[in-house]
Order: sequence, then structure tokens, then C-alpha cells
Amino acid sequence: MIRRSSISSIGAILLITVLLLTTLGGSNGFAAIDRNAKFQQVSSSHLFRTAYQRSNQKSFHVKDLYNDRTVNQLTKLKALPTSIRYVFPILSKSVLSYGGKVPVIQAFALQVFLFVGLRKRLLKMLTREGFYHALALATGLWSTLGWRGWTTCVLYLFLGVAVTKVKFQEKEKLGIAEGRGGRRGPENVWGSAATGLACAICSTQGPEFLGISSDLYLLGYVASLATKLSDTFASEIGKAFGKTTFLITTLQRVPPGTEGAISAEGTAASVVGGALISLYGLFVGFLCPKAVPMSIFAAFVATNIESVLGATLQGKKNLEWITNEVVNFINTLVGATVAILCGAVLI
Repeated sequence: MIRRSSISSIGAILLITVLLLTTLGGSNGFAAIDRNAKFQQVSSSHLFRTAYQRSNQKSFHVKDLYNDRTVNQLTKLKALPTSIRYVFPILSKSVLSYGGKVPVIQAFALQVFLFVGLRKRLLKMLTREGFYHALALATGLWSTLGWRGWTTCVLYLFLGVAVTKVKFQEKEKLGIAEGRGGRRGPENVWGSAATGLACAICSTQGPEFLGISSDLYLLGYVASLATKLSDTFASEIGKAFGKTTFLITTLQRVPPGTEGAISAEGTAASVVGGALISLYGLFVGFLCPKAVPMSIFAAFVATNIESVLGATLQGKKNLEWITNEVVNFINTLVGATVAILCGAVLI
């Protein structure tokens, strides 16, 4: 077993190494990075921002804010030593890039630094194996979508864990609580976020990839996480407060916690969960106002399809491979697909 002190040392060494390489590489070393990031900075949500302008609403100019922030940072750093002044602006263009496209090694070093610093809190939400898989996921998200994509997924994790704890002791007594005290393992990490990571990667492949625009992939990314949080809210609130639960396929009354069961309380909560992530996607510039209801709608549809799958396929004879995590992956895939189709038709 790796000791915590060893993990801390490795994280510190990695971060220092990246900083040194950044300093030695110089601004020329990041010219290619800037060129690669240019697409994200200039055209991220371009299609959606055009919709802003057509409706005479105030648009969110990513590039202008980024440039202003860089100038302000340079002004504040004039009083610092030359080496430090040189490193910080470069990091702001790479590791802290607004549009993403961060080199993987830098994104990884930053995640090691953050995960080691927050390990006590994270290990309350993740198993030890889940911790390392979440580190890999976080690296992938930061290297493709930057801090915006990373924080969107982190918001899902924190809200998902928080709602799981609602009346947890009561649910545990009934035998319907999440296992491991609600901590997420590797299967939960990828079942919830594999679709989102795929959308994130596709969104960085150019203005269009596989016939789908990068803006629609961003919508798919937000919708996939909105779908999973919608499902979590529906399940956990339904088990905690649902007065009457019905099987979605037959509408027969069933005990709370039954696969495929729905309730009025859980259904309402699912809309709230989907809305929270969708609105955050609007806040960070992934979505425009017109795309928000599409993301919420997609999350709601996918969550109900997940209930149907749970009632008809999950845990059935000869279908043991259709586990809860497999259903979760299908759930997020459906949510992203519905959102992308809505965006392609309506925007």
C-alpha cells in the first residue's frame, strides 16, 4: 500500500517538474498550445452565442474576458521576481486556460496536487479505487474542457453525494441505501461520466467532428451529467420522501427502492437535479438560454427511460451483466443523445 506521505511527495515532485519545464520551455514552447486552444477560446459555444445576439441578449465574450484577465495578471505581477512573473502568465494560458486544451501532463500534475490536498474530504465520497479513477477522469476533463468542464463534473459529484445522505440512516434500516455509505467506486465514476468524457473529447476535435458541431458536443456533455444527477435526485429523494411509489411499466404500487419505481416526489426532484447542472452549464458559457431547457428535457426523458430499463432488464435472469452501472451508462448516453438531437433541430 502506498503511504500518504509518498503520495504527497510524488504530487509535489510532479508539480515542481511541470513548473520547471514550463519555465525552461519559454513562451515559444507554448505557441503550439495557444494555437490549439485558439479554436476553443474563439469558437466555444459560438453557435449558441450567435443565438444570444439574434435575440438581442447580452453575449458572453470568452476571449475578451480571458484577455482582460491576462493583462490584469501581468500588471499585478510586475513587482514579483522575473522567474515568477514569467511562469504565472504561461500557466494562465495552459493549466488555467479558459477554453481547455491543456497539455495532459500539466493537467495531471494539477489534479495530483488538488487530489492530494483534498484527499481526506474526497475519500469520504469515494472509495480508494474510486479516488484514483476519479483522478484519471479529472485529468481528462481538465485537459479537454479546462476548469469549466472540471467544475461541472465536481458539482455533480458534490450534489450527488449530498442528496444520497438525505435520510441515509432511515434508508439504511430499510435496506435501500446506497452501499459503502454512499461512497462512489470506479464503476460509479465511469458509469456516470464516461459519456461526458467522450463528449468532451469530441468537442475538441475541431468545429465539427463526425458530422456534429463542437457546440452540440458541449450540450451533450452538460446533458449527460444533468441526466445522472436527475436520476440520483429522483432515486434518493423518492426513497426518502416518496409516499406512494409505482412501477413505471405497470403502475402497480411497489415498495420504495424497487428498481423501476417512481414517485411524485422523486419525479419532481429529478427535474430539479437536471436543472441545477444545466443552469451551471449556462453560467460557465457551455450553453445559451435556449439550450438549457433542452438539457433539462433530455435529462428528464433519459431518467424515465432508465426506470424502464431498471424495471424490465436489470437483475433479470440471463441478463446479469446489465448491472446498475451499465444502466447508468446507457442513461447518460440517452440523455446526451436526446440533447444533441434537440440542439441540432431547434438551434
